[in-house]
Amino acid sequence: MNAFGNGSQAARDPVAIIDIGSNSVRLVVYEAPSRAPTPVFNEKILCGLGRNLATTGRLSTDAMDQAIRALARFRVLCEAMDVTRCHVVATAAARDAANGPEFLARAEAASGQPIELISGQREAELSAYGVISGLYDPDGVVGDLGGGSLELIDVKGGAPGRGLSFPLGVLALQDASKGSVRAAQKIVRDMLDGAELKGLRNRSFYAVGGTWRALARLHMGQRGYPLHIMHGYSMQPRDIADFAQIVERIDAGSLEAIESVSEARRDLLAYGAVVLEEVIRRGRPREIVVSALGVREGLLFERLEAETRRQDPLLSIAAEMNERRSRSPRHGQELIEWTGRLIAELDLDETPEERRLRHAACLMADVGWRAHPDYRAEESLNTIAHSTLTGVDHPGRAFLALTVFYRHLGLASDVVHPRLRELMGARALDRARIIGGAMRVAYLVSAAMPGILPQTPLSVAGRHLELTLPQAYAALGSERLLNRLKQLARVAGLKPRIVSRG
Repeated sequence: MNAFGNGSQAARDPVAIIDIGSNSVRLVVYEAPSRAPTPVFNEKILCGLGRNLATTGRLSTDAMDQAIRALARFRVLCEAMDVTRCHVVATAAARDAANGPEFLARAEAASGQPIELISGQREAELSAYGVISGLYDPDGVVGDLGGGSLELIDVKGGAPGRGLSFPLGVLALQDASKGSVRAAQKIVRDMLDGAELKGLRNRSFYAVGGTWRALARLHMGQRGYPLHIMHGYSMQPRDIADFAQIVERIDAGSLEAIESVSEARRDLLAYGAVVLEEVIRRGRPREIVVSALGVREGLLFERLEAETRRQDPLLSIAAEMNERRSRSPRHGQELIEWTGRLIAELDLDETPEERRLRHAACLMADVGWRAHPDYRAEESLNTIAHSTLTGVDHPGRAFLALTVFYRHLGLASDVVHPRLRELMGARALDRARIIGGAMRVAYLVSAAMPGILPQTPLSVAGRHLELTLPQAYAALGSERLLNRLKQLARVAGLKPRIVSRG
């Protein structure tokens, strides 16, 4: 039997990516190669291969030994997890060091796998594919900041442009500046003179890399942000640039939420801040968006069939959750059509983004049904708000979580964290209540079973919101069902009515 059990075909096809970076060596094992791959194991070891490389030209013996031990460990872990496919890549430190070939030979022996030594251009391309795989229809510039290098690449329409690579990784910058943040600022300014960043103006900058994620995590802590999900976290350029200046100026240990950053990375934060501030100053982006997906996920993405790559990542993972966690996957699909008709009947205009979020909410509506009835709302909210969803921003994530929360607890509930509601805005909150209220009616009238919703539509007749029950289902018209219909009709500005027709 496979180590992950036999609950699905996907669970029998684990794939691993090992990324030998200039700062860390990381293993991620994914449940299967798919449009929205789920990591089942993720471990990094901060080896610092690129530390002092800019001045010595060589990888240190201690760093290499630590990396080799990490690879040997990862090899055993992959065998324990029945991984049959493992891709290993090495980046700037291994390609720039004089003793890089010697290290790679040892690394291949330790990992038991061939290692792809990727160029800066290739690294930029894979980072772009990682962003494409994890964010919906990205349009902007991807910046991947590692220990040894910074890669910049334009991305639009599901395809990357031509990437640029600069020796501005945080370890390289710390080394070249001899530990002086002021000197690092001049180095970054001089080197980015050759970067074409005018194309970033009023577009998104997608920040990839552990140091930038650490900066964003600290920024979250400073704001008291309600979600601790890094992927899709958006920051205003002026705000994060001001925060970057603070990080450059003061000791990292005095920053709010610094305990969330490993000690090995803290002395690198200022150098990541210097690079980010200069990118913002030159490029003038509309927003900074954190992507937790990069080279590793890009490797998986480029190996998918073209048809799979074109799939919506959010709807892919929502469909998988529906298949695995709901009482009836077909009912979730019917709920999409049923709520779609209601939106049309209420004459609510629906943007393409709102439509895909509604579809995802319908597919996720039953994920918490196994919990105790008193905790289904909370369980569903936590599952959706804190899952490794891709293809959705934080306001969209809040919409999905609150929609399904209302589906369980009702529309009068005010126990949801107010900051979570604030992520959405008035229009999205109104829609979450309408769709959540509709789900309350749908699940009571159908018992989460397929075949009933298509025969029991909601429609608008004058000032009434009508639920039609055919003669075969007339007995379903209970007081409890009418009360739920009343809740929904109230938020829609209508009066409820249940009608029975032969």
